[in-house]
Amino acid sequence: MKVAFLGTGLMGLPMAQRLLAANIELIAYNRTPEKLAPLQAAGAEIATHPRYAIRAADCIILMLTNAAAIYSVLLSDTSWRTLSGRTVIQMGTITPTESLEIRDSVVSAGGEYLEAPVLGSIPEAQAGNLILMVGAREDQFQRYLNLLQNFGPEPRLVGPVGAGASVKLALNQLISSLTTSFALSLAFVQRQNIDVEKFMEILRESALYAPTFDKKLSRMLDGNFANPNFPTKHLLKDTDLFINEAKAVDLDVSSIKGVRQILHSAMKMSFANDDYSSVFYAIKAWEEGRWE
Repeated sequence: MKVAFLGTGLMGLPMAQRLLAANIELIAYNRTPEKLAPLQAAGAEIATHPRYAIRAADCIILMLTNAAAIYSVLLSDTSWRTLSGRTVIQMGTITPTESLEIRDSVVSAGGEYLEAPVLGSIPEAQAGNLILMVGAREDQFQRYLNLLQNFGPEPRLVGPVGAGASVKLALNQLISSLTTSFALSLAFVQRQNIDVEKFMEILRESALYAPTFDKKLSRMLDGNFANPNFPTKHLLKDTDLFINEAKAVDLDVSSIKGVRQILHSAMKMSFANDDYSSVFYAIKAWEEGRWE
């Protein structure tokens, strides 16, 4: 099997490198060609246009920013015409509605489509320890299980196309909500002049504890949001996707709208490309009367 990997950004690059390390023949395309240099040095074939990558491959993996990028790269007229007889595996974060629409476009071109969005960040991508939520038929899942296991040891079939995208949005909603809630508690403890480590000792012993709190604690305390595994702008994008889909199924999204406001404030404070733990500074800015 020859794989075309479209989208080699923060997550796509280490994921594509995993395939090369497994001696899988790879052709890669990225809208920013400079990001392809590490893959080319490692032996990947480089495509100057997505249709060249699609035409050369049996299977196309998408790790693109959003649905608009997928339509531009995969479903432009020239690329769409090359999809016949090929399998598309969509691994980025999009809505279930978008995933179903993209599936229909791929199928109408004579290809097949499944989704396998991932939970985890750059360290997990590098180690092959991502969590994969697969939306597909059982036969598709079994056929591509070995390929998907290069990214995570236990890909899970959660339902048909749309189910994987839904679970991924539900989990990313928890990322934004848990992080902002922890940041608010941490800022409150600091304002009350309570020793942070004593607070953390109690939290770690409780049922309230989530490992992500310790992962983000040092960044928040040090104000070090550079070199992100997941930038604030991407979490805001995913939060917006969740809000839109949740409203479409008549859920009350009042609480997550507050979280979105904090993420938006962090963006306005120039943390768009920094780690999303920067919400801590957005919350502290509110305390100090600087939040708009």
